[in-house]
Amino acid sequence: MEENILQKLKENIARVMIGNERTIELALTCILAKGHLLLEDVPGTGKTVLAKALARSVQAEFGRVQFTPDLLPSDVTGLNYFNAKQGEFVFSEGPVFCNILLADEINRATPKTQSSLLECMAERQVTVDKVTRPLAEPFLVIATQNPLETLGTFPLPEAQMDRFLMQISMENLSPAQERAMVERFLTDEPLDELAGVCAKEDIIRLQETCREVYLHPELLKYIVDVIHATRSHAKVLHGVSPRGTLAFVRASQGYALVQGRDYIVPEDIKAVAIPVLAHRLNLAAGEDEKRLSAQIVSELLSSVPLPTEDWGKR
Repeated sequence: MEENILQKLKENIARVMIGNERTIELALTCILAKGHLLLEDVPGTGKTVLAKALARSVQAEFGRVQFTPDLLPSDVTGLNYFNAKQGEFVFSEGPVFCNILLADEINRATPKTQSSLLECMAERQVTVDKVTRPLAEPFLVIATQNPLETLGTFPLPEAQMDRFLMQISMENLSPAQERAMVERFLTDEPLDELAGVCAKEDIIRLQETCREVYLHPELLKYIVDVIHATRSHAKVLHGVSPRGTLAFVRASQGYALVQGRDYIVPEDIKAVAIPVLAHRLNLAAGEDEKRLSAQIVSELLSSVPLPTEDWGKR
């Protein structure tokens, strides 16, 4: 049942996303692991299209916020206003009250507005004027951002970066894939025709199944050893946090489920390691953080001993 739903989601998204098979699998992994996804790449590479295709493939409430420098926190979370007819203050829900939120170009907003998502992402609730309101399940934030060298952007604070389960970039298209993309979009608009293939209740059930994916004790030790190795690396000021450890485990479970298994193998861990860990490393000043972080994670995966076991044996 789960495999059928996941395959339908893959095929449906692939109708508008040519290539990017691994990116699609990682995006689905985020949903299953109840995490949030940060898509970083230059403009025009399909970040927003992927987010929209994922949202439309699930029959759930979709919200979108176009982040700009003049956006206010209340524009995201909502606010209380005085209703003269009722003679009382009424809460007007912001776009964050949905199942899948597209935070488009999130790093164009000021840090104050960016931080309005912290509580939403970590605790799945919104507090306005001392009143806390829970967000509906499932809740997923898909944020897109342009690289920091792009004019008019603000870096995301470390606390918010740590709340994203993964940070990934779009894959480069081959000439054949790019021709196929042009041919597909030449006369049609596949995104407008995209229909939902599963309900939000299916996603909730898949998220529960994800928690049951088996993790062998030796693989758990390997994961923890990799995390601790990030904290003692010479070029790393602050390694991966305990929240990152849990994210690493959940992402490995989700990726295994996307691959059609109910147990984790080393390939699952290595597939999600860089997207989950690299953006959580705080490197020494003067280093090229994005490139070096990925290189450090890749080196640690190879240097930490990994025993050979029957990983599906409980």
